Parts: sequence; structure tokens; C-alpha cells
Amino acid sequence: MAVSRALRRLLRIRDLEEEQSRIALESAMGGLRRLEQAQAATSGRDRRGRRLVAASIQTGELPDRLAGLEEQRAAERLQPALARRILDAEQVVANRRQDFLARRVERRQAETLVKESEAREAIDADRRSQQGLDDWFRNRRHRVESQSKAVPPPEPKPAPGIIVTPGLSTSSDET
Repeated sequence: MAVSRALRRLLRIRDLEEEQSRIALESAMGGLRRLEQAQAATSGRDRRGRRLVAASIQTGELPDRLAGLEEQRAAERLQPALARRILDAEQVVANRRQDFLARRVERRQAETLVKESEAREAIDADRRSQQGLDDWFRNRRHRVESQSKAVPPPEPKPAPGIIVTPGLSTSSDET
């Protein structure tokens, strides 16, 4: 009997679930990377604003100073919101990673069941093959023994120096 269709179906389902979990994990990780890049860009925006304010102090340009201060304020407003979203995204990534690992374990367990079933079938097939060979040899030996018992014993050989002609009698009465 081959590996049951139910086991193969289970393995296929577990494989698909693992694949979906992997894709969901990669998606969450991509979202986290985008948020981290946005946070880095916000930090860069804050630095540019500070440089603009410092440069405007030396040049005395009031519009540059105001633009720099506004850049800093915008970066300060974005930083906490991004930090919260990054924490949430990290939690989502952790949950999806756990889900992915659980799905992987389930797939490997199903894979192990299929492999064990296939190995058991191979052992059974080898056993049946060996049993068939054993039966064949046993029957062959039995046939040879029964044929040797059914064959009449060979005729006695004449003594050396006597020529026997088939159909002729070798008895001494006839001569």
C-alpha cells in the first residue's frame, strides 16, 4: 500500500501554509524596513534643519532660520509617531516569525510521517520480495527431491569386459 493520499495531502497543505507564513513574514519585515528608513530620513531631516539654523545664524538670513526651525519641529513630531509604529511593526514581525516557525515544524512533522511511511513500505516490499525468493527456492528444492524419488533406480551396470547389446539377452541359457 502506498503512502496514503491523506498524508500526502496533509504534507501539501502544510507546505502551502508554511509558504504563506513565509510571505507574510517577508511582507512584515519589508514594512518594518520602510518604517526604519523613514525614521532615518526623519533624523536626517532634523540634522538638515539644525545645519540650516546654524548657517542662518552666521549669514543672518531669517527665512533660512525659520525653515530650519520648521524642519526640526516636523522631525520632532514625526519621531514619536514613527517610533510607535516601529514598535508595533516589530511586534507583528515577531508574531509572524513565530507563526512561520510553527508552520515549518508542522510541515517537517508531516514530511517525517511521509518518509517513515515510505521507508516502512520499502522494508515491507523487500521482505515480500525475499519471501517470494525463499518460497521459489524451497519449491524448487522440493520439486528436485520429488523428481529424484519418482525416477526409477538406474539399471545395474554390467561387469567390465562384457558387452551388452540392447535387445539381446545376456543370460547363459541361451548360448
